[in-house]
Amino acid sequence: MVSDEMELDQPPAFELEQKVRLRKLIRNDGTFPGEPVGCTLAKKGDIGYVVSIGTYLQSYYIYAVHFIDKGFIIGCRKKELELVDC
Repeated sequence: MVSDEMELDQPPAFELEQKVRLRKLIRNDGTFPGEPVGCTLAKKGDIGYVVSIGTYLQSYYIYAVHFIDKGFIIGCRKKELELVDC
C-alpha cells in the first residue's frame, strides 16, 4: 500500500473525464467559497467527473470532480473516490 507521503511517486489513480463515485460525505471545510463551513457539498454515492488533477502540499493528488447534479466542482482525495464502471 502506498502511503500519502509517497502518492506523488505514482501516476494519478484517476484520469481526466473519468466517472467517479464518492465514498464518503463531503462537507465544506472552509475552502469552498459561497457555502458555510460544515455545509454538506456532496453525499456518499454521488457521481461526478474528474475535470482536473492537482497536488496538495507536494504529497498527494487532488482530483477536481464536477458533480453535475449539484452544480459544484469539489476537490477530492483518492481515498474519497472510486471509479464507476461504464
